[in-house]
Amino acid sequence: MRILLLSTIFFTHIQGAWAQAERARITGYVRDADGNPIELAIVQVKNTIVGSMTNEKGFYSVSLASGDSIVLLFSCLGYNKAERILPKLAGDLHLNVQMNALSFDLGGVSVTASRRQTDMLESIQAGQVKLLPDPSGGSIESLVVTFAGVSTSNEMSSQYSVRGGSYDENIVYVNGLEVFRPLLIRSGEQEGLSFVNPDLTEEVKFAAGGFEARYGDKMSSVLDIAYKKPEKLEGSASLGLLGANAYVGSSAGTFTQVTGLRFKTARLLLGTLDTDAQYDPVFVDLQTYMTWLPAPKWELNFLGNVSSNTYRFIPRERSTSFGTTTNVKNLEVSFGGQEHDRFQTQFGALTLKYTPNANSEFGLQASAFNSMENETYDIAAAYWINEDEGSEAVASQSPFEAGYFHEHARNRLHAVVMNVGHYGMLRSGANTVRWGANLQQERIADRISEWEMRDSAGYTLPHRPDGPFVYSNLYSDNEISGTRLSAYVQDVFKFRSRQGLFTIIGGLRGSYWTYNGEFILSPRGSIGFIPNFEQDLTLRVAAGLYYQPPFYKELRQMTVDDAGNRSIELNRNLKSQRSIHFILGGDYTFRMIDRNFKISAEAYYKRLDRLNPYTVDNVKLYYYGENCASGYAAGIDLKFFGEMVAGTDSWLSISLMKAEQEIRGIRHLPLPNNPGYNLSLYFSDYFPGYKRLTLNLRGMLSGRLPVTPPYKGYEGGYYRTTPYRRVDVGLAYQLAGGQDAIMDRGLFRKLKSIRLGIDLFNLLGIDNASSYLWITDVHSRQLAVPNYLTGRQLSARVLVEF
Repeated sequence: MRILLLSTIFFTHIQGAWAQAERARITGYVRDADGNPIELAIVQVKNTIVGSMTNEKGFYSVSLASGDSIVLLFSCLGYNKAERILPKLAGDLHLNVQMNALSFDLGGVSVTASRRQTDMLESIQAGQVKLLPDPSGGSIESLVVTFAGVSTSNEMSSQYSVRGGSYDENIVYVNGLEVFRPLLIRSGEQEGLSFVNPDLTEEVKFAAGGFEARYGDKMSSVLDIAYKKPEKLEGSASLGLLGANAYVGSSAGTFTQVTGLRFKTARLLLGTLDTDAQYDPVFVDLQTYMTWLPAPKWELNFLGNVSSNTYRFIPRERSTSFGTTTNVKNLEVSFGGQEHDRFQTQFGALTLKYTPNANSEFGLQASAFNSMENETYDIAAAYWINEDEGSEAVASQSPFEAGYFHEHARNRLHAVVMNVGHYGMLRSGANTVRWGANLQQERIADRISEWEMRDSAGYTLPHRPDGPFVYSNLYSDNEISGTRLSAYVQDVFKFRSRQGLFTIIGGLRGSYWTYNGEFILSPRGSIGFIPNFEQDLTLRVAAGLYYQPPFYKELRQMTVDDAGNRSIELNRNLKSQRSIHFILGGDYTFRMIDRNFKISAEAYYKRLDRLNPYTVDNVKLYYYGENCASGYAAGIDLKFFGEMVAGTDSWLSISLMKAEQEIRGIRHLPLPNNPGYNLSLYFSDYFPGYKRLTLNLRGMLSGRLPVTPPYKGYEGGYYRTTPYRRVDVGLAYQLAGGQDAIMDRGLFRKLKSIRLGIDLFNLLGIDNASSYLWITDVHSRQLAVPNYLTGRQLSARVLVEF
């Protein structure tokens, strides 16, 4: 009897302990109202620290002891909190939750602050950049240049500098494919349209440094664009004084497509330049992105682009005032001749993707890029310079009184880039492993023949007793063919500890180029941390070794013979430029006056060596063609983002930096894109009580950039431009849309909205300069005459969406 009693007590305790040990597992997905997964949403038992966090697929898993009822709390920045009451947890449970986003409309730019930035990529939803005041005709880059660490000094160009780097140091991806731009572009007036079509764009991700190994070999930044996959018929059309755009997207069963046609003419803005001329720029771009699901788990994508940029310029005369307040000079020029440039590019890419399950993905990619570029000009000019009547300068016979110059060019370039590659992804537990391999074939043929003759006060420059000859000339007849092999592997590891959530990204990238026989290896890593004690705080640190392999322009090395003739040879021994990144940053989100705000900060240091120095003229870079410099760039970037006005979003970016280089033993020389400081503002507002009328303002203030005379390096001295200061403002009025009665009539039933936009470019009428005309006298002394950019101009457009 005693043994039976002891056995009963023993098994009773065992059963109780077993019951206490029984646990239930709650799993599910957290999605927004559109069914999109929400990453980094916090799932926890209310009033406890027990919980988990969703992954990039929105999946979560929580293990709890079985027993009484519990309350699960779901929360994420930018979303309303959600609660689910579970009366009695007796076993495993699958629970999906929808969270409603706190989203807003920035007059055509949809911004959702739902993503915690635990990596180095800043994200913004920019499906339509249609109402931003943009002199370049509407581009994603017009939004990017307002990000912290990014600067621009030419409103006609879509190119930008990041943390002191050159324009060539930025890599751009569209749907995982690297895209290219023409190589002969000299000025923003020629440039035309950016490759990225904002009408087709779904998402923009941007990193100003410290980016992952899956992104290619560049030293400054990555811009990652994702195009749309529409679920129904949609589209828009706009017509304005700067051009016209049309876009249509559709979905039919297993097939989706988005197609956009853009036309741009900058004649209106170019008419504000100092040079009175016949400007005839015509830029046309047709682009499409198609997806097809031939079978379950399989997807075939096609991205195609055809672009034609034509620039015709027939100058007549020019009048420019420059100098100081006490020594004002006037330049008067009478021209003859013309310039005619044409840049035609084609790009096509196919991607075959296989997704066996939610935790794996495999793909094959093939792409081809073709560029035919022609630059032709013959322009002769007679000029004279005089002192302004109000100038306090001493009246004297100036050696710059009168002169003549003649510029001639017949430049041709043909580039073909073909690419095949494989990529993959496997997710297991807290790890997400990505890899890829790529083979790229390049063929480029370059023919350059240009010269310039100068004459000042009757003397041809340089002066020789045996007769006149050209001031400068340049000749090139080069071809290049090479193959690049590259591969990468990286792992994203996310885990939660008592301290908080960690995101660790580590990767390795390798590349080999047959042309110069160079192999490079690039390790990169970052850590993101969201502490439990303050989940509105996110911290990040990143470091890595980044390379900038030469493409073509970097290889061009200028040589001068005994007669002073300049020619271009390709430096086959040129190696990749190198940069080590160290970045420390973080975000803090908070609510104030019942609105959402976020403050971001990043401090960085970039150690640069094996640099290939360059000078800048407008948007064209002239490389030394040799690894003869080293340097550094250091600074801090700040961004304040939030609802300055209820219901609309704005941001202010502030950047402070110092960037120097040492060239051939000469120290403390500035990097060409080192403004010292940069301030950017995007402000959106609507009239209180009348949301039909919205205002969008974009402002930029950037420091002085170093410039040099033609064919001179920074070692021989340099000159600094004036600060770049510009404010563009746009007003948009919704003529019809929403619940308006007219939207129920006839064709209006198929429309979403009709808007009228009025833009005022260069609101303050400030004269900015990105390049200079260099006047030389008989003694070879040079005077820099600024080539001012566009002035104040009013523009209008109509936008229809359906």
